[in-house]
Amino acid sequence: MPTLFILFGFRFFFWSNDHEPIHVHISKGDSEAKYNVKNIELVENFGFKKNELRMIESIIEENQEIIIERWNEYFNKGSKI
Repeated sequence: MPTLFILFGFRFFFWSNDHEPIHVHISKGDSEAKYNVKNIELVENFGFKKNELRMIESIIEENQEIIIERWNEYFNKGSKI
């Protein structure tokens, strides 16, 4: 499972067998979440508090293009935003 980056203890990653739509998984401690990236949307949350989710959303928003680029590189997709 490729790790994209770790910020403020949040690990942003893909599963190596992931599927579309483009999304990112986030973990920290025992908490996990999944967000769609193009239209930043929480898909699943297991344990993160609201303030942590706001921080995660902010990080995704700031790094949206990078996440999409890395997804396309990893999964050999040519499409962009």
